[in-house]
Amino acid sequence: MRPALLLPALALLVAGLFTVSLVTGPAALGLGESLSALVRGEGEAAVLVMREIRLPRALLGVMVGASLGLAGAAMQGYLRNPLAEPGLIGVTSSAALGAVLALQTGLAAAFALALPLSGLGGALVSVLILLMLAGPYGASLTLILAGIAVSALAGALMALVLNLSPNPYAAAEIVFWLLGSLADRSMVHVWLALPFMALGWTMLATLGRGLDALTLGEDAAGALGIRLGRMRLVLVLGVAASVGAATAVAGAIGFVGLVVPHLLRPLVGARPSRLLTASALGGAAMVLAADIAVRLIAPDRDLKLGVLTALVGAPLFLHLIWRTRRAGI
Repeated sequence: MRPALLLPALALLVAGLFTVSLVTGPAALGLGESLSALVRGEGEAAVLVMREIRLPRALLGVMVGASLGLAGAAMQGYLRNPLAEPGLIGVTSSAALGAVLALQTGLAAAFALALPLSGLGGALVSVLILLMLAGPYGASLTLILAGIAVSALAGALMALVLNLSPNPYAAAEIVFWLLGSLADRSMVHVWLALPFMALGWTMLATLGRGLDALTLGEDAAGALGIRLGRMRLVLVLGVAASVGAATAVAGAIGFVGLVVPHLLRPLVGARPSRLLTASALGGAAMVLAADIAVRLIAPDRDLKLGVLTALVGAPLFLHLIWRTRRAGI
């Protein structure tokens, strides 16, 4: 496919999957009835299903997928490594830790928004620790090492919380939340996450020229006028805002930011700036498709979104490792 046709094709795919997501669910609503309830507000029960259950779920599918895809493309472009992904700097684990603490302490039960707000707080703390360890203008290797350290610490603390949890029901709730899902979300979650995601998208979208220059090497990028220190800071803050918000409202959904940029890279001529928008649309399409699939494959068993994305993404990740080894990189 020619690069000029890729974005319109992806946009149409996202629009189609968004429509399918709106009409997919256990409620026996036809296409016409569903759209009429959504647009015109006809039918009290149908309106409740469409506007309070399906619409927030579909919107979050687009928002979460776009955040993960865009952040993954930015990370891979900056590090010039197709194995990089948004969780590399520890934001995902830290946001998950914040949500786990809200569940364990009972704040999530006492206050409806405590769970996503705690997740956002965890993402913010991880950024502060990361900048303290690596510095706002630290080198790429320092940034990676600091991110791995933050991620490992957050993972260890989550394991400690589960290990010491006296309530097996709370532990089960934590485990299920960590698997990632868009079910039981409302428009409140959409409006809570949207400002942070929009901020992250805006920041990451400004990195296109710098990412293209980095393909020539850091010295060449600096000679072209790219301020690498400022670029690193914008990257960290953009990934933290978008991915942190996504994790806060949907749990940990893996492999989207790793797989989508890798699949789309050959279609954009391997230019990082072109890959940003394509990966955002591709990520939205992947999460929407996976969320539709979990409702169709096992509607009575509550199959988690993160489980399905991992089942699809892990084999592709192994294939990527094999190709990297065959190429001798």
